[in-house]
Amino acid sequence: MSRYDEPEIRVTKDRKPGLEAGLEPIWIFGYHLVYYPIGQPSRLSIKYLVRGQTQAMKKSKFSKFKIQKAEPQQLTERLLLINLYFTQGLTLIIGVIWILLQKRNLFDVLAWPESVHFIWWGLGLAGIMLVMDLVLSYVIPQESMDDGGINDMLFRSRPIWHIVCIAAIVAICEELLFRGAIQHAIGPYWTSILFAVIHIRYLRHWIPTGWVFVSSYGLGWIYLQSGTLWAPILCHFIIDLVSGLAIRFRRGS
Repeated sequence: MSRYDEPEIRVTKDRKPGLEAGLEPIWIFGYHLVYYPIGQPSRLSIKYLVRGQTQAMKKSKFSKFKIQKAEPQQLTERLLLINLYFTQGLTLIIGVIWILLQKRNLFDVLAWPESVHFIWWGLGLAGIMLVMDLVLSYVIPQESMDDGGINDMLFRSRPIWHIVCIAAIVAICEELLFRGAIQHAIGPYWTSILFAVIHIRYLRHWIPTGWVFVSSYGLGWIYLQSGTLWAPILCHFIIDLVSGLAIRFRRGS
């Protein structure tokens, strides 16, 4: 039997069909895009992907999807990259629109500061957070910090230049939305709660969820102290870059 002859499973936003089929999403943005077998959160291979039906898409019936097996060597990293760039692009668009709706000048928000003090804010917090993350990795059980293997799949065989690009894109897009737009509206505390919630892959364990909240609050704090968005952008970039390179060279060795 061909892999495309398998029974079709309908997937909607309520997640029930996917869960009943023994699947659970590891990356969610609107519709569930990627699934792995329940009970195996640390496996690096993704065995399923969601394919939209061409005819249904033309009729705007976005709730009709089917899950089919795919070769992880061919599709896993590609799917993660597509989802990453799509979500970051959407994050950037939402951030820009939100800032404009606040009647603020986008160029003022992203203005390059005259003083270089923001570099010390960014480097200082990044250093503290990386040390704390290293300590947590030694004192906390590995399964409590497991993100389902997403970061490993994303960075394990990525070229260095691509890791730099990913870190820069994520830092700019997320900080523009969360610190530049959302924090301006609701403050650093509620912004950090929202930031922790959208990192859905960490919500299975309270320790990484709490760490994401603390990290976000720290980014919001240095934004207020430095007076420029480039401080949290720099900090976010360094953390993602170092983490990505650590995964890349650890797996390579």
